[in-house]
Amino acid sequence: MTRVKTVEVVCNIASGSVGKDAPAEIEKILSASGKAANVRAPEHGDLMRALQLAVDAAPDLLIVLAGDGTARAAAELCGPDGPMIAPLPGGTMNMLPHAIYGVRPWPAALSIALEHGFERPIGGGEVAGHSFLVSAIFGSPALWAPAREAARYGKPKLAWMRARRAMRRAFQGRLRYTLDSGPREKAEALVFMCPLVSRRLDNDAGALEAVALDLHGAADLLRVGFHAVTGDWRDAPGVDDAMCQIARVWASQGIPAMLDGEALRLKSLAEVRYTPNVARILAIPKDV
Repeated sequence: MTRVKTVEVVCNIASGSVGKDAPAEIEKILSASGKAANVRAPEHGDLMRALQLAVDAAPDLLIVLAGDGTARAAAELCGPDGPMIAPLPGGTMNMLPHAIYGVRPWPAALSIALEHGFERPIGGGEVAGHSFLVSAIFGSPALWAPAREAARYGKPKLAWMRARRAMRRAFQGRLRYTLDSGPREKAEALVFMCPLVSRRLDNDAGALEAVALDLHGAADLLRVGFHAVTGDWRDAPGVDDAMCQIARVWASQGIPAMLDGEALRLKSLAEVRYTPNVARILAIPKDV
């Protein structure tokens, strides 16, 4: 394994897939490998502060047991010159840790990473000063993020209200975009997938997968959903797939966006760029 002396851990115990016993279990696994760690288990509102404190401690390794959005925030704080990170599956989708460690429970992923892990850079995307390691969604699908968050924290009434608001606003404003030096195009939504999780790009592709959804109503949306269930949603009518290193996106009244599951609002013009070295991760060999 890559040489590691100091370890910081941030556990999102508010996540249903983590639980209150996770900090003690992590300490036990680390102790078995001869390592001690400072384990932080903040409440939901203190998660970002705990991440910042962990990064400020400048450890050799930062272990994050949380969702993709928290892993994204950790990578953004660490950058290519900060602590190496090990994002463990502690969220809902867990696309990033599954891409790095395979579809394993987090204790198994951590044990394997501690025994066989090695340092490697991870590429991703950047927009408006924010990084993403899984995907960035621009346009009406990103409007559903607040409803999802309300449902996640057990607020069904609020989730329903936000879902109705998202449905009313869907298909009301289209995006304009260019990919690299290509022509101007229009789409209802854009999805940028990073090489690590894209099914159509190699890890060393040096670009983002760009998927444009030219949807005009609920029927088109249902067709995409049907293809997602029966095959690859990129094959649905109204879906164009390409790759790019730089994309420019603009809209009349700002751009709703979702980076690795976390919602934000961008200005009316945004530039999306592939970045070959967002952060350093503790990876494992493919054959483990």
